[in-house]
Amino acid sequence: MAEGQGTAGSSAIDCRRFGVVRSGAEQSIGFFLPDTFGMLPFISAVEPLRAANRFSGQALYQWSLLGSTTADAVANNGMTLAVDQAIGSAERFDRVIVCGPHEPLAYKDMRALRALRQYAARGTRIGALDSGSYLLAQADLIRHRRCTIHWENLPGFREAFPQVTVTSELFEEDDGLFTCAGGTAALDMMLAIIRQDHGATLALQVAELFISTRPRAASDPQRRSIVERSGIHHAGLVSCIELMEVNLEQPIATGELAEMIGMSPRQLERLFRTYLQTTPTLYYQELRLKAGRELLRQTTLSVMDVATAVGFTSADYFSRRFRRQFGFSPTQARRRLGES
Repeated sequence: MAEGQGTAGSSAIDCRRFGVVRSGAEQSIGFFLPDTFGMLPFISAVEPLRAANRFSGQALYQWSLLGSTTADAVANNGMTLAVDQAIGSAERFDRVIVCGPHEPLAYKDMRALRALRQYAARGTRIGALDSGSYLLAQADLIRHRRCTIHWENLPGFREAFPQVTVTSELFEEDDGLFTCAGGTAALDMMLAIIRQDHGATLALQVAELFISTRPRAASDPQRRSIVERSGIHHAGLVSCIELMEVNLEQPIATGELAEMIGMSPRQLERLFRTYLQTTPTLYYQELRLKAGRELLRQTTLSVMDVATAVGFTSADYFSRRFRRQFGFSPTQARRRLGES
């Protein structure tokens, strides 16, 4: 954000002593804020730049906010930010970072996507936060490079862009393309960029300022472990659930699951009843139905294709189980989720 922007009366505040640089910095960064962008990943990305300027005492980074137009950008929490210029202006940037919108599949601003391609063609390094990888894929800017995205968007992204290599890393940097999973992963990515640009000492100073005592590596998991999420500490049961979560499209039979984790089917059934008050079959089916619900929200796949993607061979059976699980049909779910 340019110096002096933001709340009313802030033009009287000299922000330079906080690390805000208006011009003349070593690197100029444009943050593209489509409406419904995520506020947390944006703040997590811009604040390390300010802190790097402050601690170094130098003009290392300056930034501008880019909108689809010159109107205020509206975040997904309802807050607004004044943009400096519309994307595609004549100003050059060293980096342009796309802040992902809440419903990236519905994003259809062709002028903004064209502007991103033009920046890339001029040699600008392109990056994305959260669901911004969707926009980069729509603009054909990922190609043969790796990217990452928020775990919630990962299944839908893979279905929408099967040709793109997407990972579940916290952040990725591949041949000039830098992406992160969103949330506080944006802080970790920017710390890595600062470390790369200006060394580990400055990056650690910035990390400590934001109480990030152990900056995470790119390979650190996006989600908490099954043990942390469920409170289950039985190693065999945890292993079984992990197998289920990574085999949704081609479900594994209960007997085979039991064999893979070194126990009998009866022992596995007993574990599920003791710890989860259900059966392996019903638990597995619920996982697949929830994954199907996310695909209905994130993609335009037909109900049959969604059913196939989560291991159901019949759209009719999938619809019946879906209605029993959630109280409404897949078609109604898509309409409800699209309105949420």
